Amino acid sequence: MSDLTQPSPGNGHASPRVGGLGWGLMLGALGVVYGDIGTSPLYALQTVFSIDNGAVRPTPGDVYGVVSLVFWSITLIVSIKYVVFILRADNDGEGGVMALGALARQALASREGRAAAVLMALGVLGASLFYGDSVITPAISVLSAVEGLEVPAPGLADAVLPVAAVILTLLFIVQSRGTHRVGGLFGPIMVFWFLTLAVAGLAEVVPHPGILKGLSPTYAVSFVADHPYIAFIAMGAVVLAITGAEALYADMGHFGRAPIRRAWFLIVFPSLTLNYLAQGALILRDPSSRSNPFFLLLPHWAQLPMVFLATVATVIASQAVISGAFSVSRQALRLGFLPHLRVSQLTDGT
Repeated sequence: MSDLTQPSPGNGHASPRVGGLGWGLMLGALGVVYGDIGTSPLYALQTVFSIDNGAVRPTPGDVYGVVSLVFWSITLIVSIKYVVFILRADNDGEGGVMALGALARQALASREGRAAAVLMALGVLGASLFYGDSVITPAISVLSAVEGLEVPAPGLADAVLPVAAVILTLLFIVQSRGTHRVGGLFGPIMVFWFLTLAVAGLAEVVPHPGILKGLSPTYAVSFVADHPYIAFIAMGAVVLAITGAEALYADMGHFGRAPIRRAWFLIVFPSLTLNYLAQGALILRDPSSRSNPFFLLLPHWAQLPMVFLATVATVIASQAVISGAFSVSRQALRLGFLPHLRVSQLTDGT
């Protein structure tokens, strides 16, 4: 198992030490916690505009509406719900839906047993959904990154699936040996990734500032009101922009709430917002770009290097959800929802 499962000096209760090590822990959080949600721009808007044979059109109303839905989904669910409020709920420094269920059970200990049982059942359901996210995230993230090969080199389209399969196989082989040897690289790589997202976004948003209209919630409301069925279907793709929020909470025990919050508001949230706005502006300017707006944001010379960087980032994203899944499993074990399991934590690379 990854050495990231070991207790971290930064937990929900150790605020003084978190303050002393905050910037180092923030770098670690960028490398582990935000890999999943940080790679969502690879496929989120592309998926929205490809659903139901192009039901969402590259018109100003639809583009502004989709961008608004994405921005406010991230703001309300990730920034406000998770980062501001739910990170305050830790169970002996641990986060995750199982920890939240345990806290709810403690709060209802003096009440009717049925209420506590219902809450814990919801916690188990939430953990099951997170396991589902952990299964699909490595596949969809890595495949979306490798699909970028088709932009600068269409002739390599047939190589996408085999290359992605090899990368995923190697990922799980390496994961079983622990990630401590390369874990120190994750943070700097993800910093570079988010800065690249921001720079690519600025290059498109600055000359086309009209896309900033998409930050208004009125466009999301209008989009839903004008096309209720299409908006409902589109939301199934919009939620791809917030995958990883549960990993954010589940990994709180590794880094503590303060570094996770600092990394989100200073780096991750602004970078994601700029990139989604830029993709929307590009789709408005060139409707054909909706086939892959992420890679088409870049000049031709930068597309192939971005494929490599995106692949590395998606591997890190996969490590993030694997780490989060282990945290949830450990909590379920401690709470008695899983049978006793033998856990090996590799600390010396052997």
